[in-house]
Amino acid sequence: MLVEKLSGSDVRIEHDSIGDLAVPARAYYGVHTARAIENFAITGSTIGQYPELVAALATVKQAACLANRDLGLLDTRRADAIVAACTEIRAGALLDQFPIDPIQGGAGTSSNMNANEVIANRALEILGYGRGTYTELDPLTHVNLGQSTNDVYPTAIKLALVEHLRLLIESLGRLAESFERKSIEFDDIIKMGRTQLQDAVPMTLGQEFAAYSIMLNEDCARLSEGALLLLESNLGGTAIGTGINGHPEYSALACNYLRELTGEPVVPAGNLIEATQDCGAFVQVSGILKRVAVKLSKTCNDLRLTSSGPTAGLGEINLPPAQAGSSIMPGKVNPVIPEMVNQVAFEVIGNDLTVTMAAEGGQLQLNAFEPVIVYSLLRSTTHLAAASDTLAVKCIDGITANRDHLEQGVRRSIGIVTALSPFIGYTASADIAKRALATGSYVGDLAVEDGLLTRAQVDDILSPRRLAGLLTAPTVDREFSALDHSTGVAAH
Repeated sequence: MLVEKLSGSDVRIEHDSIGDLAVPARAYYGVHTARAIENFAITGSTIGQYPELVAALATVKQAACLANRDLGLLDTRRADAIVAACTEIRAGALLDQFPIDPIQGGAGTSSNMNANEVIANRALEILGYGRGTYTELDPLTHVNLGQSTNDVYPTAIKLALVEHLRLLIESLGRLAESFERKSIEFDDIIKMGRTQLQDAVPMTLGQEFAAYSIMLNEDCARLSEGALLLLESNLGGTAIGTGINGHPEYSALACNYLRELTGEPVVPAGNLIEATQDCGAFVQVSGILKRVAVKLSKTCNDLRLTSSGPTAGLGEINLPPAQAGSSIMPGKVNPVIPEMVNQVAFEVIGNDLTVTMAAEGGQLQLNAFEPVIVYSLLRSTTHLAAASDTLAVKCIDGITANRDHLEQGVRRSIGIVTALSPFIGYTASADIAKRALATGSYVGDLAVEDGLLTRAQVDDILSPRRLAGLLTAPTVDREFSALDHSTGVAAH
């Protein structure tokens, strides 16, 4: 509903440089927010739907207020009211009073104005005044004192992203634990490893699942490193980083309060002009998120492939059924959870391109496109975290293995001939592999029939745990003498 359509006791009239505008009387926001509601109806979502972003804006305002109070720029009465309002908002209050679209022109000005107005009007109530009584406490004169959108908004979105990254790391960690539990459960199940979708050499199913866990833990480490890049603040730089209208001690003091309020090691940027225009940290974090998405999607491709069938595919593992798979094919069950994760990954990869282009599109002393950067990154982190939790609970935890099928596949595979090669030579091994493929024979039997190795030697070399690298391989010279090392071929 457009605010101009309200009338009478339902509205209060507020004024800005453009003119008068009716604002809902019960609203904590004011004229600048009302104009943003009219101007930016793009995504169908609001910044209030991202509680971490709203809390971060309130945190920056609270830190600024405390710094201004300490510097004697803001009286204690107003400062206490502003701090009280910020504290409530940081705790999750008044999210419905942040109704503007995340994608907005003005480099985040609407978000900053929205925060100023909500904090001011709640502070006015705390002081005993009505909403809109700005002669007593003004959104710009008092709440925004010594600040600019251009240092408040970047600092706030970085803090919000750090919180989102922490949540994502927790979700990925839980998923890694699910894979690790399965790796232990499947530790003794032998299977064929594959390269280029062809039989390679044996491994255990546990080793396969352990690799997925390790990949996720590596990504968690990279995300933690990326989060540190976001803890450099340009607060105090005001408009373009020169600090105009700001106190020379404000930047360091405000960052001290940010550290105290957030528990994060926030530091002032070494050069505020550079920090005000530079979006490099966002690009790097986005790249790490893309890395997570790519690897997670590849893992889900593996799950879909190894569970394919159930009768005419690889059929190595069974994914827990989640829902009926077809409206026409009775009994069909699809790998819907991995498919969902794939699609989230595709979205994150696309968001990375958006962040890249938005960062590149900045001009001179400010990047006007940080709203779409943070919107893209918040969606990427939120969706990746939800997808990871869903994958762990509704898929990985319920996976079972087709042990006999996997072990038979190893025995039938010509790939295990690789283990014989050090003892009978590459040429003889290749010949055995070709004959085994043509006849369906076991390569170990052919090696014994050809007189290249004894049955005991074959059983030792091709024992499942030795094939998977879980036992030390026998040495060529000391244990077997079938290979003539002077010629590199098997001795008959």
